[in-house]
Amino acid sequence: MGDVRLGQWLNLLVCSVLLLKATGIPVGITILQTAVAKGAVCLDGSPPAYHWDKGFGSGLNNWLVHIEGGGWCHNVTNCLGRKNTRLGSSKKMLKEIPFSGILSNRQSLNPGFYNWNRIKVRYCDGSSFTGDVAAVDPATGLYFRGARVFRAVMADLLAKGMGKAVNAVLSGCSAGGLTSILHCDNFRALFLPSGTKVKCVSDAGYFINVKDISGAQHVQEYFTDIVTTHGSAKNLPPSCTSKLRPDLCFFPQYVVPQIRTPIFYVNAAYDSWQIKNIVVPGVTDPHGTWRNCKLDIKNCSPTQLQTMQNFRLQFLSAIGGVSNSAVKGMFIDSCYLHCQTELQETWSMPNSPLLNKTTIARAVGDWFYDRTSFQKIDCPYPCNPTCHAPIFDPNVRLE
Repeated sequence: MGDVRLGQWLNLLVCSVLLLKATGIPVGITILQTAVAKGAVCLDGSPPAYHWDKGFGSGLNNWLVHIEGGGWCHNVTNCLGRKNTRLGSSKKMLKEIPFSGILSNRQSLNPGFYNWNRIKVRYCDGSSFTGDVAAVDPATGLYFRGARVFRAVMADLLAKGMGKAVNAVLSGCSAGGLTSILHCDNFRALFLPSGTKVKCVSDAGYFINVKDISGAQHVQEYFTDIVTTHGSAKNLPPSCTSKLRPDLCFFPQYVVPQIRTPIFYVNAAYDSWQIKNIVVPGVTDPHGTWRNCKLDIKNCSPTQLQTMQNFRLQFLSAIGGVSNSAVKGMFIDSCYLHCQTELQETWSMPNSPLLNKTTIARAVGDWFYDRTSFQKIDCPYPCNPTCHAPIFDPNVRLE
């Protein structure tokens, strides 16, 4: 038993050392002061921001724009709680952040995109860049301007060289992954009528409309509040809002059938954030029965595990239509994770999750460069031995 435990600690140590070596160089922040005049601002009225590591060599005219995640705020009280944090103000953001995973500048760690212009757009509006309310309540000082921020940042990048891109990708994680879905066709439209090759990648952004364990429509009510608070309806895909209520068009499953731009979905079928916050939100578990299970799927009781298996089936049903399109890709593993493209550990490392003996980095790269299509869905937990708990958990709690 002692030898097994020692081996586990040694494996953890090796992974930690590899991650430290894989951490990219810090990339400085760009504060977009000119956006303020357009009313394109964070929740607190401060200017939006992004980090840009410039392309080089053969990637000089290729652009990858990655949208930061961080949940949402669904009412004034909740948004006030974010207002003076990095998720609501560029004044609170770090001046430098390391780039890793899909943002890494090392060929061995990010073979498909390492020498591209890689941008990480900071998330400070709380609506997945869909909000636009002109009025500002002087009592709260809250600005709901996410859609304006998206347009301002894209206009700035186009002027700085992205307008001449040969290849371009819009990607994102979590709430940023939802952004890359909702704005995918808008992003492609920026380059028309040029011959730029444009595709999108959504990581852990496929949030599905399911009931929680009490039978309540918790997430649907939450998304309805987001759309109402931020005035998002007019900035959601019209191909969806022309047929359904705007709040439903915040769910990818109702939007993706109409997306015209090639898009790749990276998602865990047992998405840890969705399990923790959509299936079993805190209000449904007042006695903490699910606490240990939420922390590690290995701790789940047979009954809890069956709930997770049911969620997987609902998730696969919601994303099922993707496989009907040859230009769309997917990597749906059976890991208990949330966000896999930003973490070097899960993007491209010796111990990264595999499907069909393929890492996420290779699958996305082969799909983007049209080397081969990739539409793989993993078998049910616990069949995939390459799945493991992340050393750094990026999960954000839904209030």
